[in-house]
Amino acid sequence: MTFVKGLELSRQFYLQAVRPILEAQFPGLSYAAALIGSGSEVLGFDTGMSSDHHWGPRVMLFVPAEAGLHVRPAIEQVMADHLPVSFMGYPTNFSPPNPQDNGVRLLQGVSQGPVAHRVEVFALDGFFQEYLGVDLSAELSPAGWLTLQEQRLLGVTGGEVFHDGLAPAGLEAARARFAYYPPDVWLYLLAAQWMKIGQEEPFVGRCGSVGDELGSRLVAARLVAALMRLCFLMEKRYAPYSKWFGTAFSRLDCAGQFMPLFEQVFQAATWPERQQPLCMAYKLAARQHNGLGITPPLPEQVSNFHGRPFQVIHGEIFAEAIAKAIHSPDVRALPAFAGSVNQFLESVDVLDNLELCGRLKGLFHVSLV
Repeated sequence: MTFVKGLELSRQFYLQAVRPILEAQFPGLSYAAALIGSGSEVLGFDTGMSSDHHWGPRVMLFVPAEAGLHVRPAIEQVMADHLPVSFMGYPTNFSPPNPQDNGVRLLQGVSQGPVAHRVEVFALDGFFQEYLGVDLSAELSPAGWLTLQEQRLLGVTGGEVFHDGLAPAGLEAARARFAYYPPDVWLYLLAAQWMKIGQEEPFVGRCGSVGDELGSRLVAARLVAALMRLCFLMEKRYAPYSKWFGTAFSRLDCAGQFMPLFEQVFQAATWPERQQPLCMAYKLAARQHNGLGITPPLPEQVSNFHGRPFQVIHGEIFAEAIAKAIHSPDVRALPAFAGSVNQFLESVDVLDNLELCGRLKGLFHVSLV
């Protein structure tokens, strides 16, 4: 069977199967329909392999508030009774959640209904509280922005809204609030990312100069990752987690210039060979920074690190210049160059724990400047 991308499958499932049932059984219902949140299909990265867990014909329905959830049992039952047992060649029936496998539900064909479908009903505010950890009725502070995982921000701003009958304060309006970081928070993140580069860029050569090529490779790999995240920030695009980080990077406007250089970094056998393409990548990043026009023009050429034979762009110069461009007192009061949870954390168990990330807001309440 020819693979159908999950987002297209969901769109057609809504238009051809779900919407007609809603119009017939729940006339006048105010709702939004979409596919957002978790799942590789939301980001358009799904392949045939993705169909082995949670993937399939599914639609998310949003009602205005918690009070609107009184319709959920009725919708779930009507869909179970009236949905076809298959759609575009895929079963609409799913297996029960597997408690031994993180609650995974698999496509499971049946010959007749009712079907255990995945047309799920959410309260709009409740979904954003549960998935993103934010209260739609409150303004998000700079510290709040810094504790949001980018993968989840991608989830709520990606995918597609098929219908929004909740406007003007509907699903599209809620998604628009998280389209990207506020301007001064963005500058703060850019400064933090340049500082990360400045803190390690001489170590590629320093490790190699004492015969530690393995250490040099590790530092170089971290610098490549840091430059990639910098590119996401400069293009104002959220970066996904590690599984899709390289795939999403390849779709950035600047990727065609950087990727050949990064490949050379990883193929280099010695630190001088490794340093050369890294320096070319630094120059490209500096040029791209100057193109943003957020600071006075900064040097686009590398130079020695304090007289040592290690070529660097001096990322700290970029970081300090960007920090001076921040106007918001609340952002200026944040710990200098600390960055967001995506910049100083790698633990999935922390990043994916909304309660724990929420507690980290306290780290940003006292400036270390």
